[in-house]
Amino acid sequence: MRVCEIFSSIQGESSYAGIPCTFVRLAGCNLRCSYCDTQYAYAEGIDMSVDDVLSHVKLVGLKLVEITGGEPLLQKSDLLTLVEALADDGYEVMIETNGSLSTSGIDGRSVVILDVKTPGSGMAAEMDFLNLGRLKSSDEVKFVICDRYDYEWSKDLIRRYKLSEKCKVLFSPSLEEIDPSLLSKWIVDDRLDVRLNLQIHKYIYGPDRRRV
Repeated sequence: MRVCEIFSSIQGESSYAGIPCTFVRLAGCNLRCSYCDTQYAYAEGIDMSVDDVLSHVKLVGLKLVEITGGEPLLQKSDLLTLVEALADDGYEVMIETNGSLSTSGIDGRSVVILDVKTPGSGMAAEMDFLNLGRLKSSDEVKFVICDRYDYEWSKDLIRRYKLSEKCKVLFSPSLEEIDPSLLSKWIVDDRLDVRLNLQIHKYIYGPDRRRV
């Protein structure tokens, strides 16, 4: 499999925010979001076997593992094998995917973080909305909000698919595009059943810090 980087850090997002985590970032992405902060993952990477990745994760010694990208589902066969092996070894596994590729077949012991692309990303038309029907109660859906239109669009999608009844829903303010305090006000004013999802790793390490 093509791996961009493996590193340990504090989990910066989702309901797991603040927990030490090993990140396995796979190389390659099929989308080009306007706010992408990991453009180096489009092409950077080295070839590693699933066993090599497992060995590296074991050496790190953390029990929470996130597989991210790029887009990890571009390497679905190897991804499924890796997730199953990690779960068999007792790791808590998260998979962050951009929502454009089918999540079918992923080991149910893992947590899928489904990033629904809003209009502000420029990639909303690429979404596979069938994935919303595959969500488990342990999964999470993330919306990166760029402006008020994104917020209203996301609210409508949550209502139509009854997402808050299915799993945790995260609203993340796009860095430098919307003030978190403004997004917080909208959420509270509308009594919206979502979690404000700040990228705390960027507050801790700075917006350009790739790894620790």
